[in-house]
Amino acid sequence: MSEVKLKRETNVLDVVEVENRIKELCQQLPHGITDQVIQNDMPHLEPQQRAMVINKLLSLGQLDLLRNSSGLLYRMKDTQGAGKMKGSDNQEKLVYQVIEDAGNKGIWSRDIRFKSNLPLTEVNKILKNLESKKLIKAVKSVAASKKKVYMLYNLQPDRSVTGGAWYSDQDFESEFVEVLNQQCFKFLQSKAEAAIDSKQSPMVQRNSSFATSHEVWKYICELGISKVDLSMDDIETILNTLIYDGKVEMSVIAAKEGTAGSVDGQMKLYRGVNAVIQPTGLVRTPCGLCPVFEDCHDGGEISPSHCVYMAEWLDF
Repeated sequence: MSEVKLKRETNVLDVVEVENRIKELCQQLPHGITDQVIQNDMPHLEPQQRAMVINKLLSLGQLDLLRNSSGLLYRMKDTQGAGKMKGSDNQEKLVYQVIEDAGNKGIWSRDIRFKSNLPLTEVNKILKNLESKKLIKAVKSVAASKKKVYMLYNLQPDRSVTGGAWYSDQDFESEFVEVLNQQCFKFLQSKAEAAIDSKQSPMVQRNSSFATSHEVWKYICELGISKVDLSMDDIETILNTLIYDGKVEMSVIAAKEGTAGSVDGQMKLYRGVNAVIQPTGLVRTPCGLCPVFEDCHDGGEISPSHCVYMAEWLDF
């Protein structure tokens, strides 16, 4: 009987420790943590126990559940915001709740009016009041330059709103993307050249010419060419463009959980390659890559005579 009691106390202690650790992770990463972060930090924790602890923290109102482009996020409850709402009328609380439910993707004022069923003048008045209290903020969206979305003040806007690292003041940074493209390819090329210079067997040379996205990301960060913090996803986006250009190939291998650059037990490897044959002349023309090629014909809404891409290509 004493052994059973001892075992129960140990399990309760384990649950408390897990709860505290998840709270610590949320405090270290205030923008939110994913299941992968928890899994990497506590690899021996069973998925069922992890889900049980998270559900408990959610039910107690200690965590917020959000969704972004990469999946679900867990974040510490904004008790400060809830305290600031004390003394506010029901209409302000309703608008605040609508904005809070929208998460880091934000919500248009029109949708706030629709969900709250309040007059536009009243909604605008409440939004200004909440902004002055620094409970919410307005963020310009790349999807519509003249419109703003509203979200909680302490949230980091989703990439779909800001455009991520590729946008600055809603303008696409094509030169910045091109520089990253060149530097990523340069790194993979140097890796391949070093493998060839090693004079080892062909298979060893090929394997050593691969680099993980984490290695490429680290190289770009050390160069200091970016004014914004780039994520692994940002670098993988650049590497994907190199794959589409035929300059890089990718391979996926199994990896241990917690290994830098691994996701769900898999790791992506990249290597620079030389094109076997040069693309044909037709592929180099705008027609060779045009997504509406089948709809293009003389006299139609899409026609060669009115094609701006063809005109630019001929001028070049």
